[in-house]
Amino acid sequence: MNLFSPLTLGDLELPNRVVMAPLTRLRSGEDGVPGPLVAEHYAQRAGFGLLVAEGTYPSPESRGYPGQPGIVTDAQVDGWRAVTAAVHARGGRIVLQVMHAGRVSHPAITGTPHVVAPSAVAIRGEVHTPGGKLPYPVPHALSTEEVRATVRDLVAASRRALDAGFDGVELHSANGYLLHEFLSPAANRRDDSYGGTPGHRARLPLEAATAIAAEVGAGRVGVRISPAHGIQDAFEPDAADVLATYGTLVDGLAGLDLAYLSVLHAEPAGDLVQDLRRRFRGPLVANSGFGAVTTREDAVALVESGAADAVAVGRMAIANPDLVQRWAGQHAENEPDASTFYTDGARGYTDYPFLADARQGV
Repeated sequence: MNLFSPLTLGDLELPNRVVMAPLTRLRSGEDGVPGPLVAEHYAQRAGFGLLVAEGTYPSPESRGYPGQPGIVTDAQVDGWRAVTAAVHARGGRIVLQVMHAGRVSHPAITGTPHVVAPSAVAIRGEVHTPGGKLPYPVPHALSTEEVRATVRDLVAASRRALDAGFDGVELHSANGYLLHEFLSPAANRRDDSYGGTPGHRARLPLEAATAIAAEVGAGRVGVRISPAHGIQDAFEPDAADVLATYGTLVDGLAGLDLAYLSVLHAEPAGDLVQDLRRRFRGPLVANSGFGAVTTREDAVALVESGAADAVAVGRMAIANPDLVQRWAGQHAENEPDASTFYTDGARGYTDYPFLADARQGV
């Protein structure tokens, strides 16, 4: 088993174990419709074992960023259909990350009366809106019925994703967004069946994963988590609570026979991630840390040591559309330009040179 060998993730057959991580790039305009530029971006990267498309909102109030794509309207579905067709035409596989931003947003972005969260606790700091920076608002605490409606939104979005030609979906339960907010005791201060104990805090992401698997097939569903990441005020400082919460979640996910579990953590070979992997009893996609560049050596070591079945790569996937070819041949890599990560247009998005171009001096 090595980084460049085939891998089966549920119903997905991968030619290699290099996964393009979901990457927010904000190129889908005010209407959230991915256009030809987005299709070109993903098609360029079809050589990855699996592409995980950027976090995509399932309902208007779940949108987190201007320029973020949605999977709500017919126009958005049609836009994504062109993306998946372009990827498949080049032999690639692509899943959609379904993402509810929760309180990591603002009504100026969502166009709704409020943003939502498990509890009425605002994030510290400011959010970028179309009109400039504004303080994060105090979110509306979801009622029990609204929590259940959120699950229905996530399920409907997953169905629309498959209708748009995606090979599967990844349920975003990480990085401080809504499902992670429910997992975090700092963000979730509820005292009902969705809060309080570790088991109650794990209930929403488990219910969502269960319902999505029933709708589109478990072999087409992955779940992404980031235990103890502490980003966007979804703090999880107590190691025992982290293990209890995520252990409960993963124990529940294990019974669903999902395609994979994706874990974002600074130490993917460490005790916590490996314990969760054993409990999941299925393929693990490891990501070595938010904000940390995953090198070829990191990825090779994770797979060859048996610590992970596949490795999700972020920034080097941005800068190297042919990263698998470069890594397989141990060729030089393009360096990512961080100033273009969240801008408009082709610069820093579809204009990174391929290896063949570099050799020809293009």
